[in-house]
Amino acid sequence: MNKGILYFSAPWCGPCQALGPIVDQLGNEGINIKKVNIDYETDLTTKYNVRNVPTLVLTDLNGNEIKRLVGGGKTLEQLKSWYNG
Repeated sequence: MNKGILYFSAPWCGPCQALGPIVDQLGNEGINIKKVNIDYETDLTTKYNVRNVPTLVLTDLNGNEIKRLVGGGKTLEQLKSWYNG
């Protein structure tokens, strides 16, 4: 199945700033990632009912949510496991 990650964050969010480089590494490894700034992309934020940042939403190619992960403090390996699990 083809899938991708929506990464909801904000520039004022400390945990988002810490998680951002790890999410970038996932993208560098070929995982489809779209970064969503919740301050500007309110339609997507509302559509996926994002209430806290950082939030990662795993979707299929049609944009249907498969699962989500809320909060920072994750390692690259933890994110890979979540994505592949």
